[in-house]
Amino acid sequence: MLAPERNWWKPMGRMEKTWLTVAFVWCVFLTIMMPLWYYMGKNNVPTETYRTTPADYGTKVNDFVAQYQTDTDAATGMPIVAAPPGSDVYIRAMKWQWFPVLQLVKGETYRLHLSSMDLGHGFSLQPVNINLQVVPGYDYVATIVPTSSGDFTIVCNEFCDVGHHTMTGKIIVVDK
Repeated sequence: MLAPERNWWKPMGRMEKTWLTVAFVWCVFLTIMMPLWYYMGKNNVPTETYRTTPADYGTKVNDFVAQYQTDTDAATGMPIVAAPPGSDVYIRAMKWQWFPVLQLVKGETYRLHLSSMDLGHGFSLQPVNINLQVVPGYDYVATIVPTSSGDFTIVCNEFCDVGHHTMTGKIIVVDK
């Protein structure tokens, strides 16, 4: 067995000092830029968050569905809910489903409420790449304005147990 040299470390050479300096300057730059991106960025989702309980949030979702259900999705059997523009719309995350299917109008503003009934989930709207964290006990509200019509898939991007890979939902955006 060979032992390392007594002085196994060696003073840094010019190239190593240069790369460490570049890395340090880059880290300082990114640290300074983070608050600027957050406060000045136009791509941040406007949000509010409220404390809730899974039971209270579940009641809100069920009342929302009962009031605005227009149809049932043939493929999944989920209710399709079309709330009027400008209203609050609700989606519930629960092992392994997003409930209900929302139908929104292109160009109109909605307050999208998200919460989980059981575990932490990730709300990823594809193909527009909106990503939000959804956790139990919090009503996460995002103000959204759909800019294109079509069917959009909701994917859970936070591992939520054995059936995680089957957790998908849908938002349908229609023209005025």
